[in-house]
Amino acid sequence: MNIKFTIEKNSNVLKFQQLVDAILDSISRNELKEGDMLPSVNQIMKDCQLSRDTVFKAYAELKKRGVVESVPNRGYFVTRKITKIFLFLDTFKAYKEVLYHSILNHLPKNISVDLHFHHYNIDLFDKIITESVGRYTKYIVMNFEHKKVKSIIDKIPEEQLLIIDWKINGEGKSSVFQNFGEAVYNCLDENKSAISKYKRFTLFYPDFTYHPREIVDHFERFAKKYNLNHRVITTFDEFNLKKGDLYLLVSDRTLAKFLDQCSEKGFEPGREVGVISYNETPMKKYVKEGITVISTDFNQMGKKAAEFIVQGKPVNVEIPTTLKLRSSL
Repeated sequence: MNIKFTIEKNSNVLKFQQLVDAILDSISRNELKEGDMLPSVNQIMKDCQLSRDTVFKAYAELKKRGVVESVPNRGYFVTRKITKIFLFLDTFKAYKEVLYHSILNHLPKNISVDLHFHHYNIDLFDKIITESVGRYTKYIVMNFEHKKVKSIIDKIPEEQLLIIDWKINGEGKSSVFQNFGEAVYNCLDENKSAISKYKRFTLFYPDFTYHPREIVDHFERFAKKYNLNHRVITTFDEFNLKKGDLYLLVSDRTLAKFLDQCSEKGFEPGREVGVISYNETPMKKYVKEGITVISTDFNQMGKKAAEFIVQGKPVNVEIPTTLKLRSSL
C-alpha cells in the first residue's frame, strides 16, 4: 500500500495521536479500505521520522478501537470502515461537555467525531465549514445569529446536516433544538407561586451574552401577566443584590458574581435572595444545597443527534425545557 501520512513536528497534538488521526482520516476517505494492509512500522518510522514506540502506540490505539487488527508475521490490517463526523459547537462549557459525551456514548465505536469551535466568530465559522465540506459523512452544527450564517451552512449537503441547540438560520433543515422563548415562559408560569413570593424579579441579560434575546420578551410577558415588580439589567454596575429579590441569570459568569455577593453580604440563596440559573450543569445541584435551573436535556439532545448520525433520516425534534426546582428558589 503506497500511502504516506503527514506528521507536524511543531503541532500541540502528540505525534502518536496525529498518526491515529491520519489513519482514521484515510479510512474515512476510502483511501484505506477494509482488508487493506497498513504500512509497516518500519516504513512509517522512515516516512514520518517517528520512533518505534510512537508507531506501536498509535497502532495499539487503533487496535483498541477495533479499527485495525494485527496478523503475526504479516502486519496490520483495516478491519472496518470509519465514519467521520464533523461537530461544530460555539464554546466549550460544562453543559456542552454533557452534550458532547452524550453524542459519543450513543455512537458505535467505528464512528469518530472531530470537534471544532467557532466562538461566534463569523470568519472562523466560514473558514472551518468551507475547509470541512466533503471530508465528513455528517455535519452537526450549532448555529448562531448572524446574517451570513445561512449562506455558509448552505454549503453543506442538506441530507448530511443537522442543526442543534438553536434552530436559527436553518429553516427546512434537520434540527434537534431547544425553545428559548415560549418554553421559558411556561417554566416560569408553572412556578408562579414560588416566584411571586419575592419583592422583585430581575433578569440579568448581560451585554456580552449570545443567549437568544427572545428570553427578554417572554420574561416581560410573564411578569406583566401577574403584575410582578420586575426589571431587565445588562451590566454588572446594575447588579447589586437586595434582600427579597429573585434573579434569572442566563450566564454562568453572572451566577458566579451572584454567589460572590451572597458570600460578601451574608445572604443565603433561597432565603434572603433567590436565583434561577439557565442551563443545567453537573455541579449546580450541589452548589449551595442546589441551584434552581431552567434547562433543556442535553443528554437527550446528544442522543437524538447520534440517532441522526446513525440512521441518516431527516429529523425535526424540540427537546423539552423544564425548570428543576431546588433550594435557591
